[in-house]
Amino acid sequence: MNFDTAHRHQQALDPSALTTIRTTMHAIEQGIIDCRNAGVDPDTDPAVVLLARHLAVVSSNRANDTVLQAVCRRRLAEIKRFPALLVLAIHGVAYEAAAKDRFHTDGRKALRLLAQALGLAPDTYSVSSWMGDASQSGAVTLVSDTISVTLRVGGLHKGCGLAYRAIRGGVEQPPRFATIHALLDPQRFADRLRRDLVPGRTDVLPAQKLLTA
Repeated sequence: MNFDTAHRHQQALDPSALTTIRTTMHAIEQGIIDCRNAGVDPDTDPAVVLLARHLAVVSSNRANDTVLQAVCRRRLAEIKRFPALLVLAIHGVAYEAAAKDRFHTDGRKALRLLAQALGLAPDTYSVSSWMGDASQSGAVTLVSDTISVTLRVGGLHKGCGLAYRAIRGGVEQPPRFATIHALLDPQRFADRLRRDLVPGRTDVLPAQKLLTA
């Protein structure tokens, strides 16, 4: 049974209504779905190929490559300077599924970098997410035998989004707090953890001292 449709062929022959990248991409995506339903290879389907070529026409109406590359470099610099975690720390992620997913993805990555800065071997710690309900940001936590670091965002945690504490003999000690900005320099924050959580130690000691204290 043939489930092919005429719509993508009509659009390919007259793409005048497809004036933006967004609308052209939608037409291509819908054409690929039509091909899948019809059992046709979208890479060789004439309508999809023509629509893909039209995307190049629509794109060429924008600024030239040099200008676009310069803007990309500037935005990359801004992202490095103001990472998503800092934005989420201010605005929170309540009721925003995409923002919440980004928080947990970036949060786990940041805490793994912190674990590396602390010199924790991969099999001596875990990084996990507690998602909470739709109204909550949830939390991301790094746990080892000797330390726990929990990351949260949102108005309730402004200025104290990082909670860290020592664990001695399996017992969690009272928490200390830091802003999420501390994660921008994991090595410096690792030094702070050693200084705050290991009595009598200083930040010039090797990372492994934290594990044996």
